[in-house]
Amino acid sequence: MSVQQALEWAFRIEHAQLELPEPPDPEREQGFGFGLEYVLLQRAILGCKIDGGQYKIGSYTHEDAEVIAATVAGMPDSLGGKRMAIRVAELARAGLTPDWMPGAAPRCVPVETKRNQHGERATTIVVGTERVLSRGKWRTVEVLACQVTFSPHPQQIEAARRAYDDWWRALDWVRDGLRSGAMLRDLEVMPTMPKTRPWR
Repeated sequence: MSVQQALEWAFRIEHAQLELPEPPDPEREQGFGFGLEYVLLQRAILGCKIDGGQYKIGSYTHEDAEVIAATVAGMPDSLGGKRMAIRVAELARAGLTPDWMPGAAPRCVPVETKRNQHGERATTIVVGTERVLSRGKWRTVEVLACQVTFSPHPQQIEAARRAYDDWWRALDWVRDGLRSGAMLRDLEVMPTMPKTRPWR
């Protein structure tokens, strides 16, 4: 599977849960527990698989899905940390890719429009007055202007594509971690990745 398919399998089909580390709380003193990563590492070292639980009543999450979820939960802060881990998991659970606004190009559009029986027209505002000579008489006329904006704004497109880049780098990190860690038993993560910059 590609890393994107593996993530979707783990979070969408196997319903793996993202167990993020809690921030240290100095008021709540307790002993050191073992995280999921440690337990999985110890199982890998021993080369054993826990028998039982697979057919228990209720839900069973495949071990490989738990490894994938644990890898995502360990997302480094340089890639967005917990926030990016949650984003990757949510997108995988929904089977989606971040919206990079394909085909979006800024267009000049009126800020406000009004509709009547003749159709839709841009709203104008008076920006000044001018005196003009019309049919031999001096007349005062209003100078009208239509306020415009760009939609979608170039910064919106840039932000959407930057978010896609961040997601892609996070997937690359997860893929490298799963491939180099060699902790998956039944799955193999292929080097295949989504397009780097699909808008180019």
